Amino acid sequence: MKIIKIPCSSANIGPGFDVLGLALSIYLELHVSINLSSSQSAPFNCTLQYEGHGAATIDLRPDRNLLTRVALYVLRCHGQATFPSQTVVKVINNIPLGRGLGSSGAAVVAGVVLGNEVGRLGLSKSEILDYSLMVERHPDNVAAALYGGFVATFLNELKPEDMARRDIPKSEIIPDNIPEEIYEIPSRPPAGIAHYRRLPFARAIKAVTIIPDFEVSTAEARDVLPKQFSIKDVVSFPQLTYIHLTLKSRKVFNFQRIPLLTIALGEEPPNPADIYQAMQDRIHQPYRKGLIPGLPQILQSITPESHPGLLGVCLSGAGPCILALATHNFENIAHAIIDEFKKESITCDWKLLEPAEDGATVTED
Repeated sequence: MKIIKIPCSSANIGPGFDVLGLALSIYLELHVSINLSSSQSAPFNCTLQYEGHGAATIDLRPDRNLLTRVALYVLRCHGQATFPSQTVVKVINNIPLGRGLGSSGAAVVAGVVLGNEVGRLGLSKSEILDYSLMVERHPDNVAAALYGGFVATFLNELKPEDMARRDIPKSEIIPDNIPEEIYEIPSRPPAGIAHYRRLPFARAIKAVTIIPDFEVSTAEARDVLPKQFSIKDVVSFPQLTYIHLTLKSRKVFNFQRIPLLTIALGEEPPNPADIYQAMQDRIHQPYRKGLIPGLPQILQSITPESHPGLLGVCLSGAGPCILALATHNFENIAHAIIDEFKKESITCDWKLLEPAEDGATVTED
């Protein structure tokens, strides 16, 4: 049996919208085996089992489940129409869905790794990144889940012919109706879709992660973002193509904070004043407050002065999870944020997480 483990991830750390990602210690696990004792045939030679978050609603048909559809895409790019005979994939998902913890990014990375393993394809991690980005277009989540730790990412400028391949609609890459035969081998991804770099992250820093009991879809959270930004606010928008920058300000708020934040998070001991100020954002959090009741109060009232040990607070990904980086006093910080959500009649869970330094792993059991 092979065990594939993919960590969750928090993206958009502070001012790092679509740039910074942090892998954290909640995992999606796949237990992959070949059941030679079974005589029953399964669609695409794959029996899918599932437990954990989303178990009540997840489709177990291999051609309709995101994870196995991605694996089939990878296999078909290499001329393999189905899984090996009698493949059994047991999914154990500990990552909450729709909470801003990179559940879809983890599923996509897991699907590519699964295809690589069962197909014996020998893909490198850089190739796994390219395949993952053909489906999940957020390199901050994907690179964090794949490589682990704290990462900075950007999408590369590609040749026009490679851009055309990269921009193939997701519906064509992993279509809703996949035949069990290959009529046309899909195009493999262009090489080097994105660039990433692992950044230092101080060992003393933990992630107090508040998980509200409601979901926010990434698409909905993107829709509330404006199409125009002041130059004082903007940093980088690889996903949005129609943006007008008005040159009315001398300051670029988010740009100024990213370099300081990436340095400060790697320093021992961490400096609360530097990190708290550097984690401020004007690109996405102000516009998502309507989707996440209590968010403005949390961002304004939970500070290093009011809660010693706190370094900084931000929305995790598209939300609604809140990420509070801290060195101690974890429980008091968590309950202070939970109390703000309670004022909005929202219940929450919380977890104390650490950076997942290893990223995606495959082990034999």
